[in-house]
Amino acid sequence: MKSRALKENRDFRRLYYRGKSNASAHLVTYVMKSRAGETRVGITSGKKIGKAVQRNRARRVIRAAFSQLEGRLNGCYDIVFVARTGTAKVKTQVVFEEMETQLKRLGAIV
Repeated sequence: MKSRALKENRDFRRLYYRGKSNASAHLVTYVMKSRAGETRVGITSGKKIGKAVQRNRARRVIRAAFSQLEGRLNGCYDIVFVARTGTAKVKTQVVFEEMETQLKRLGAIV
């Protein structure tokens, strides 16, 4: 099942305050059961990450890692991934492994 983009500020804020979260060295993940009946994903990378090139790379790496896990979700969720400082400097496989661990801990994948 293909996921849609989470775009609204209120949706991000709702996940930050009410969603379950898990953090690692390169990624913070917020997860909450979806009200919309579909999976929606948001990716953020703040200015602490670096200039635009590094922020875009961090988002690309996160998007690529999630595309490998997307089919394993057990249900519909709203998910927000927050890039951390080292995200842009690591390979997709490193982020994939952290993301998989986090989503398992949060109960989004089996």
